[in-house]
Formats: sequence, structure tokens, C-alpha cells
Amino acid sequence: MTERFARMERMVGPDAMANLAASRVTIVGMGAVGGYCLEALARSGVGQFRLVDHDVVGRSNINRQLLALESTLGQDKVQLAAARVRDINPACTVEPLDMFCTDDTLETILAGEADIVVDAIDSLIPKVTLLAGCLERSQRVISSMGAALRTDPTKIHVGCLSRTRCCPLARVVRKFLRRRGMGCELPCVYSTEVMAERPEGAIAPLEESDDLVRGRRRRIMGSLPTLTGIFGLTLAHSVLELLLEGKWKR
Repeated sequence: MTERFARMERMVGPDAMANLAASRVTIVGMGAVGGYCLEALARSGVGQFRLVDHDVVGRSNINRQLLALESTLGQDKVQLAAARVRDINPACTVEPLDMFCTDDTLETILAGEADIVVDAIDSLIPKVTLLAGCLERSQRVISSMGAALRTDPTKIHVGCLSRTRCCPLARVVRKFLRRRGMGCELPCVYSTEVMAERPEGAIAPLEESDDLVRGRRRRIMGSLPTLTGIFGLTLAHSVLELLLEGKWKR
């Protein structure tokens, strides 16, 4: 193992590091949550990534997305993410896919057999499409639920989608999966924070803007860089636990 991962190896041992180097992870969504998840996994020595997104960096991304800088405005997120991974670990194999997750692209996204798929999509129908596709194929997957509008990091948990609470997105995802005849037994990161009141203007009207011209319209919700980052890092830690199956160095 190279010096760049020496501190990680001290924690998990050489066998676990070899396992991570051989692991294949697909991350769908290179926004705030997905970007932090990718960053941690790349710095942990995961050796193969497939990265999926079809957005470009917009100015409104700068408050919370690792890839968003003045110097990267207008550039494809997935290409920026791939370049960043290669800069962290030149030995890593990275496959960027510049596409939305739809029924038409699902076969490409899930082609081959990843050790785990990470759902970091922030749009409902693509998220449900990906999760249903993984469940149909018995593909191991972990999903991020709603990080927007959250303010309390102590309320972030990892649990089964079927048993989440206080998360409106999780409730709707379950509903849509059941409409497709799918179960909801998959791990996810979610918050139990009860949002009794939301700051005025936290949810913008549904409209298009210069940042959202690539194929869909979304309702823009306020978010903190801290909470979205913690969601992404929690996802990454859960992926490491799943890849190593608890075989941390003791």
C-alpha cells in the first residue's frame, strides 16, 4: 500500500486495504451529498468508481458542493469528479457517465456488478428508478434521503428505508417503490429532525433557472453545507462498513 493510504491502513489493516482497492463502487449523483461521499471513499483507497450525473456546476452549488468553484462554473460535474478522484489516487479506475438516471439509461448505469451502488440523487423519479432497478437485480445499494432544510446533525441516522421516520422524502420513496411492487428493505441515511417550521423562503417556487436547464425542473430547497456534507460522509462510512463487513482492524 502506498504512503497516501498509510494512515487508513493503520486503522483497518493490509487485507482490508487490498479489499478496498479491488472494490467497485457506483455513485449516482455528484451534488452535495454524492460529492462528499465520493471524496471520502476515494481517500479511503476504493479502487474503482463509476460516477453518474448529467448536471453542470452552477453558482448556487457553491455553498455546499465540493466540485463547485468559480473556476468550475458551467463544467460537467461528472468529469470534474473523475478528475478529482484521479488526482487523489492516480491508480484508481474511474468511469464517468454523463447521463440522467432513467429507464432508458438504467442498464448502462447498472451494467456489470458493482460491490455497492450509492444513491445520492436529489430528484424523486430518478431516485425511485435507480432503487427499483437495484432491488430487481438484487444489487446492493445504499440511499440518501432528504438533507435539505435540516439543521441538527445529531438527528442523522443510518437505518432501513422501511423503518425511517420524520423524513418526507423517505415516505414518498416507499410509496413509489410499493407502486412498482417493490419492497423497501435497503439501508439509507436519513434525519429524524422534526421540521415544525421552515424559514421563510427556504423552499423556492418550482421554476427553471440558468442552473437547472439540463432536462428537468426542480423545487429548490435551502440547505446547509454542514448537514449535506455529514449526510455524504455518513454514506461513505456506511459503504466502508459494508465493503469490509465489519472487518476493522482491532
